[in-house]
Amino acid sequence: MVTAENIMNTTFHSLQPETTIAEAAKRFKEASIEEGRRVFGMMVIDKNNHLVGILSMYDILLFFQPKHTHIWGEMSDLDISGLLENICNKSRDIRVSDIMSTEITTVSKDTHLFGVLEIMNKQHIRRVPVVEDEQVLGIVYISDLFFHLVDKMI
Repeated sequence: MVTAENIMNTTFHSLQPETTIAEAAKRFKEASIEEGRRVFGMMVIDKNNHLVGILSMYDILLFFQPKHTHIWGEMSDLDISGLLENICNKSRDIRVSDIMSTEITTVSKDTHLFGVLEIMNKQHIRRVPVVEDEQVLGIVYISDLFFHLVDKMI
């Protein structure tokens, strides 16, 4: 029986809630270089190794959208010609905990591969943390699950 434990990555990059968005962006870039592939999301783990959120590329892109003016001010306060620079400057003050996703689906190490697949497909998610007794054991990326299945097919 193939379970999450068999396909999860136990080496992963993570952020802390108090990390700034600018620092998180830097960590995404560094992780991508280290991994040799683009990293699009990281778990946010507190000092007790408890999962408190996930910060994805999507969360950061939402931060750049004007609808997040409740975090960085009213649009009338901003010079539109300098909008991008302004947002980039604000990213040095905004914390990961301000924009991360906090409703996280997790699996146990004993969750069957098909259970993980169903969760990812139904919820349209690309990564699922593997947690046991409130401790993060690893993470299953949809690409790793896919290539595990590909290896079985060929």
